[in-house]
Formats: sequence, C-alpha cells, structure tokens
Amino acid sequence: MNPAPTAAYVSGSGRPRLTFVSGSVLVMLALMLTAWTYIVFGQSWPSHGFFSGETASRAWSFLGDLAGAGREGTPAYLDGAEWAEAGRLALVTLAMSVLAAGIAAMGALLTFMFAARNVMAGELAPYRSPVWTAWFGVVRLGYALSRSVPELIWAMLLVFIFSPGILPGALALAIHNFGILGKLTAEVVEGLDTRPARALRTSGAGWFQVIAYAILPAALPRFITYLFYRWEVIIRTTIVVGLVAAGGLGMEFRISLSHFHYTTVTLLLIWYLLLVLGVDLASAAMRRLAR
Repeated sequence: MNPAPTAAYVSGSGRPRLTFVSGSVLVMLALMLTAWTYIVFGQSWPSHGFFSGETASRAWSFLGDLAGAGREGTPAYLDGAEWAEAGRLALVTLAMSVLAAGIAAMGALLTFMFAARNVMAGELAPYRSPVWTAWFGVVRLGYALSRSVPELIWAMLLVFIFSPGILPGALALAIHNFGILGKLTAEVVEGLDTRPARALRTSGAGWFQVIAYAILPAALPRFITYLFYRWEVIIRTTIVVGLVAAGGLGMEFRISLSHFHYTTVTLLLIWYLLLVLGVDLASAAMRRLAR
C-alpha cells in the first residue's frame, strides 16, 4: 500500500507545493534583500563604510573608553562607593518595573473580559444589544491606542504632567503594556472552550456566575504567564524610559554619557545586566508556579 502524499506536495505531481510557511520565508528573504539593497546603494550607507577599518578603529577606541584605558584614577566599576550608588539606582529601576507591571495588570484584569468578542457580542453575551457591542469596541480601541504609542513617547508626555521621577516612567510603561496584556488575555478568552460556560448557562447560572466559575479559572493562568513575560520586557525598557528624566539607571546612563564618564556607563551596564538576568530567573520561576 502506497503512503498518502504529504501536504508539502501537490497531489499527482512531484513538485513541492507553496505553503504558508515557505511563502512567508520567501517574502522575508525578498524584503531583507530589498532592505540591504537600499542601505548599500541608497543614502543610508555610511560614507566611511560599515565594514571598513575606520569603523573597527572607532569601535575598538570606544571599548577602550568603556574599560577606562588611558584615563587617570580608579574606574567606576572598581570603586565600591560607585557600586553602592549604582545599586541604589538599580533598586529604583526594579521598583519602577514592578509598579508598571502592577498597574498594567490591574487595568487589564478589570477590562479584558469586556474586550472578548464571544463574551460581549457572541454566544456568551448576556444581552444582544448595540450597547454591549459598542462597549466591546471602545475597550478594544483603548487597547489599540495604549499599545500603539511607544513607552518612550508616553514618558515624554507624562513628564510634562508629573515631576520627573519614578511615577511618570512607571505610568508610561504601564499604559503601553496595559493594551498588550488586555488584548492577549481577551484573545485567550475568545479561544476558550465554551462548553463549560454554556452548560452553566443552561443550568440557570447568571452571566457573572458564568464569568466567575467558567471563564476566569481558565483564563487567569494564561494571564499570569503573559504578565510575567511582559515584566521581562518592562525591565528591559526601563532604561530607555529613564532617558527622559524618569529616574533610575536610565537617567544616570544619559547623564554619564553626556559627561563622557565612560567607566560609569560600564558600571551601569553591568548593573543593568544583573537586573535583567535576575528578573528573567524570577519570572521563569513564577511562570512555572502559575502553570
């Protein structure tokens, strides 16, 4: 008995069939080739050459500056007092990330159910009315607006409202990640098996009971997993938000670069790396507990 032809081949021919994956790869390669062609032959290519000796010399010189070569005094990364001060800034950065993740989680937790199509305008909706459909559209539009504006732009806007510090940075990170968390969790609800919820409805349970006993228990583990994933992203973005006077390592990083304190930049990068690794390990451990 001959084996059935695989999905990669057209029935009756030996030629491979263009699938979605293979087509996506071809499109990606074509876009990469087009982009590099524009960079090389357009105006975006550096005048001194990207792979030239001058570029290598500049890179080597900058690495020497970061290491403190040719400079008098003790490098900042070998100074205990500098380590302590940078550690204090690292704690501020960590606090900013935790505050941002908490605010984003609270906002998404209170609204993601209203952004699920099957709950608001589908088979699980308590009322089939334009009001519920409109509320669904408003929440989804809010998610799109909050995540479409980058965290740095939110921070630049909030600095004009609040005094520079941890609060505008945390709010900027929270607003952006609120939209991402909400949309991801709403899509989880839309992809859930609705049979338990429909069984509760047919047994006489109300809409809030269906949400509490059928939807939330199935969606919350995924929500917590997404939250910890976003915390990993948030801690990486805090230094960028800090560049606009939002505090923490980012603000000190900008000041050190402006004053050419390169060994201090090295110390801040070391602390930032330790912070990111610590958050990654903590996030992975908590995700395992949430499963």
